Amino acid sequence: MTIVVCDHIHERGLELLGEDENITMINASDEPKDKLIAEIIQYADVAITRSSTDVDEAFLVNATKLKAVVRAGVGVDNVDIDGCSKRGIIVMNVPTANTIAAVELTMTHMLSCVRSFPYAHNNLKVDRVWRRQDWYGTELKDKKLGIIGFGNIGSRVGIRAKAFDMDVITYDPYIDPKKATDLNITYTKNFEDILMCDIITIHTPKTHETIGMIDTQEIAKMKEGVILINCARGGLYNEEALLEGLKSGKVRMAGIDVFDKEPATDHPLLDLENVTVTPHLGANTKESQRNIAVSAAKQAIEAAKGIAYPNALNLPIKENELPNYVRPFLELIQKMGNMSAQLTKSRIKSIKVIAKGDIGEYIESLGTYATVGVLSESLRDQINFVNAEFVAAERTIEIMKVTQPNTSGFNNIVAIKLTTEQGVLTIGGTVFEGNLQRVVDIDNYSLDVEISGQMLLIRNNDEPGVIGDVGTIIAKHKLNISDFRLGRHDKGQALAVVRVDGQITKKLIEEISALPACINVSYAIM
Repeated sequence: MTIVVCDHIHERGLELLGEDENITMINASDEPKDKLIAEIIQYADVAITRSSTDVDEAFLVNATKLKAVVRAGVGVDNVDIDGCSKRGIIVMNVPTANTIAAVELTMTHMLSCVRSFPYAHNNLKVDRVWRRQDWYGTELKDKKLGIIGFGNIGSRVGIRAKAFDMDVITYDPYIDPKKATDLNITYTKNFEDILMCDIITIHTPKTHETIGMIDTQEIAKMKEGVILINCARGGLYNEEALLEGLKSGKVRMAGIDVFDKEPATDHPLLDLENVTVTPHLGANTKESQRNIAVSAAKQAIEAAKGIAYPNALNLPIKENELPNYVRPFLELIQKMGNMSAQLTKSRIKSIKVIAKGDIGEYIESLGTYATVGVLSESLRDQINFVNAEFVAAERTIEIMKVTQPNTSGFNNIVAIKLTTEQGVLTIGGTVFEGNLQRVVDIDNYSLDVEISGQMLLIRNNDEPGVIGDVGTIIAKHKLNISDFRLGRHDKGQALAVVRVDGQITKKLIEEISALPACINVSYAIM
């Protein structure tokens, strides 16, 4: 079997590939990309890539033997996962090999901010000025650290911060609070508690929920002289708001490794003297690069031999291996799972998948797709079709798969019942002729909803004027209503799903929630 290394990886990874006598390795990392695509990739059974090679249509058309792609790193933005899935090509990444590097860089920025280390260093080494009195810092001891996101990296930052005698609190609505409290770290469900901390660091994936989650409004509520750290993803802090906060002194220091647009060589943050910056070095340690290369090489070898597909991000299902009607139901249940997680935004206790009709023969696959859909809202590329149910078990999430007699009136129907700390949400859907995927039931309200775009879900008392009031508020925010679906039942309540063109904002949610007839408002972005 032939493994093509498309981009540079650590030498140890190349050695592992070369040591396996059943593997032919082609190291094309120094070859021009047009030559790689036109002449070399055709021989690959497995390809190892990084950010320099786009696994796009041109790549895939020429990769006629390709069975798997290993992205030597976390992000897979440059990999056409859908295109790979259609060709039965498995996509894998290496999600945890750089964990410690990112954790230690976070601590580096934290220490640099409290002691102004880079500026004191330059003052002496570059300016040759010895003025100790200019560089009084503060200590981490007894300071309150707020951690947004308590996954692999955030939790390890918390452990190290405790070693500095810091008071640590975390906000992560998707974890079991025991994950924090067992480490003697405070867990909060109230995001406002994080804003009251002396230092705040963020460790979340980049999603529609987390982009710009620290904005002008949040900074205004923070302590005077707060310190902000971002070694996760660019754009989690609104950079304009951060800039103004730093200029005003509200934010005393910021430690930034990632930017919204990179390379960021002309960014206005670089002009400020109360910022420590690095050029996206989260994974840039020798140990991390070695770990990534070793993991990528091992995964590539296992995939080439058909032994295993660690960290697979898609299922190796070819279209012609499924009856034509099945694939749309799998896609639908995954979307419904993601939608339900967005609408609830709470720690999940159980996921129940229900199938009625012939589609029930594929209940196992439906369960896997649903679980990936639910967990991808909080875990993003850390969740995949191979590890979904293992990750759910680790989080003590019960997975139930049930087939039931079909009395629905539809040929086939699938449903997901999501139980969280806040309650239960049930969404049912079907696929109409022409592969039209529709939600037809939400908590026993009958509707006909396409899952796409910016979606508001509004529960209200069924009384005159509500639709008009909602429309007026949406128009006030200069949003166009692209679809409005209404369901009612005999308990005197109604449920509306409203799709809008444009961005749903916190202010919009607050104004609709303030309507006297409104019971609650939630939203999903699909």
